[in-house]
Amino acid sequence: MGVIRMKNMVFYGYHGVSDSEKNLGGKFEIDLDLDLDLKKACLTDNLEDTVNYESIYKTVDSCINQKKFYLIEALASSIAERIFNKYAVEKLTIRVRKPHAPVKGVLDTVEVEIQRDKTDYV
Repeated sequence: MGVIRMKNMVFYGYHGVSDSEKNLGGKFEIDLDLDLDLKKACLTDNLEDTVNYESIYKTVDSCINQKKFYLIEALASSIAERIFNKYAVEKLTIRVRKPHAPVKGVLDTVEVEIQRDKTDYV
């Protein structure tokens, strides 16, 4: 087993509860920890024996732009489900950050973290 980490992927999306979030949009940051068997890729040095990072990035981008969510919790779950449906990943941890969330107060970012394994989406 091994872990591939993709840190601080940045996207622009239209997720949130307020009208300004839905209409004006905002920045979202995503971290993924992908747990999978990397033994074959280590031996063969072949891209076909692992997951393609660019393809994962495009999958996340597609999730962010195809549907609007009220909650970043739902967005995170949607991304996780799509990854399990497309890639040979055993489990993952996903963090979705919403910088400058509309909170009355001083706040850098709001972050949701979920952990899932492939049996959660069977």
